[in-house]
Amino acid sequence: MPGCLKPETSPGGAGEQAVICLMGPTAAGKTNLALALYERFPCGIISVDSAQVYRGLDIGTAKPAPEVLRRVPHRLIDIRDPDEAYSAGCFQRDATREIAALRSAGRRPLLVGGAGLYFRSLLYGLSHLPPADRALRERLEREAAARGWESLHRRLEKLDPASARSIHPQDSIRIQRALEIRELTGRPASELRCLDAERRRLPAILLALAPARREALRERIAARFQDMLRRGFLDEAYALYRRPGLHEGLPAARLVGYRQAWLHFAGRLRAEELTRHVLTSTWKLARRQLIWLRTLDERAPIKWFDGADPGLEGKVLRFLDRCFSAPG
Repeated sequence: MPGCLKPETSPGGAGEQAVICLMGPTAAGKTNLALALYERFPCGIISVDSAQVYRGLDIGTAKPAPEVLRRVPHRLIDIRDPDEAYSAGCFQRDATREIAALRSAGRRPLLVGGAGLYFRSLLYGLSHLPPADRALRERLEREAAARGWESLHRRLEKLDPASARSIHPQDSIRIQRALEIRELTGRPASELRCLDAERRRLPAILLALAPARREALRERIAARFQDMLRRGFLDEAYALYRRPGLHEGLPAARLVGYRQAWLHFAGRLRAEELTRHVLTSTWKLARRQLIWLRTLDERAPIKWFDGADPGLEGKVLRFLDRCFSAPG
């Protein structure tokens, strides 16, 4: 049955309970569906979101409202300060711990989000990549200071096109890491990350939300950002900008929306350009998420649902019921 998959081997042994992975592009409606599922069967929600891990970044990350979080706890939200980094390796460790805790409490883990790298780290594990090389990183940073990160991104496009396509030209941390791996191993990071991708580490039911029409997703993205502006997103972003010790190279400051706001506060982006730049960047993020899901679907079939379908909740529940009751 598409979306109901079992791994070749299970780290917890035969019969290990499958987790539910609810994936999809930003603004597809994952949170509302997750809340509905929480009310209908005994599950626990684990956030798979590289932005919602940060405390104080609430409006711009579309974090559930505080009253919702009090009623429906979400694990792995608000676990880092904005001046701290968080990685796929951190997520793999933390999510594994939370999955075990939910299972011990008799609840089925429901992993919800759009961070493809985080899902991949959990489902397939992390590839054996070389550790950081301080001298090499310092050299790359000197080059970037002299020529800009976009110049290094262009080099990455020649050495590792697959990685370059998924990395923003200003994402200094990921550009640096991809170039570091290429220089240390002589092989593209994208190739090394695929080596372990054929064996599943975790039994999972894979669900994805995406509007049937891409234009509908664009409309949802635009409407959501207007709502964020009405709720005070710029005030929230300005508090981040003014916070001592933070700088635009930190992952929290490079998040879509916050990065454009940061440029605006620094006088490098006019107010009338802000919304257009945020919407363009958000749509690019959504497209990358969809591409990743389509690629995953080629080797681990996903059950797709239309997030705009008025009968969505019932269809998902019926599908899960069939998965839960399937023999074996």
